[in-house]
Amino acid sequence: MSPIIIGGTVAIDHVKTPTAEAANLLGGSASYAALAASYYTNPVHLVGIIGKDFPQEHLAMLESRGITLDGLERSTGDSFSWSGEYHENMNDRTTRQVDINVLENWSVKVPAALAGAPVIILANMAPENQIQMLDQCTAAHPFVVADTMDLWIHIANERLHDVLKRIDLLVINESEAREFVATSNLVVAGQRLLAKGPRFVVIKLGEFGAMLFAASDTPSLSSSNFFRCAAFPLHEVADPTGAGDSFLGALAGFLAATDRDQFTFDDIRQAVVEGSVVASFTCEAFSTRRLQEITRADIDLRLAFLKSITHWP
Repeated sequence: MSPIIIGGTVAIDHVKTPTAEAANLLGGSASYAALAASYYTNPVHLVGIIGKDFPQEHLAMLESRGITLDGLERSTGDSFSWSGEYHENMNDRTTRQVDINVLENWSVKVPAALAGAPVIILANMAPENQIQMLDQCTAAHPFVVADTMDLWIHIANERLHDVLKRIDLLVINESEAREFVATSNLVVAGQRLLAKGPRFVVIKLGEFGAMLFAASDTPSLSSSNFFRCAAFPLHEVADPTGAGDSFLGALAGFLAATDRDQFTFDDIRQAVVEGSVVASFTCEAFSTRRLQEITRADIDLRLAFLKSITHWP
């Protein structure tokens, strides 16, 4: 297995749903991604920043999963914090409060001992931070996966385009993909995003799965440049926070476990399926509570079930 390095936010979350509420939860894009990746490969190196108020039990849990925290900067300020409320339709969410705190003037610092990891995840953070991280990574031919969000499309569009020119795979939500390239057609959106630089694009569809696009000499879709993955069916969603980041981490962790740094379309296709399954566990409890207690056997059972309900002779 190859080491993997993950940069992004590490946060304290406060989440309310129609049936429950919880505070001081582990949150942040890098936290979810690192935990998901740890089911596939090790070591998983986490790069981020936390404040003096960050709960020690969250750090202990991450370390218990083989996630190294040498790249996690400790600040005397307060941690990044997010509060949100989900509505009856759990696809609808209202952000109640965001406290940027330690992220406001953060400059990414990658310890030299971690910089050579052949698989790099740029989890959701400012494009400027993503570029800072890339500039410090030293692997000769790394495979770089990046996520982004509508905020950066609005306020850091030029730097986001600089990021896209330097990555191999972009992961983006459905609504953000449409907005970024100004089309309501997701097939067109995927192809337009490929034209911006990455060799692969994954558009996340939430409870409806994901779409994978690969760069191709022809604009027509085929089984060698397009794949549609279903989501694992859940009876109940407790808290979908972090599901997309878990998808990202499991996808990249699966790739790192192959012990290669360049991957075929078939490799990425299987990684998308793995990500979809791992993300389903995240939705079953607040924060990482369900994700941190599963086993590889649990993942394999869901993979087998998903395959059985999505294929035909």
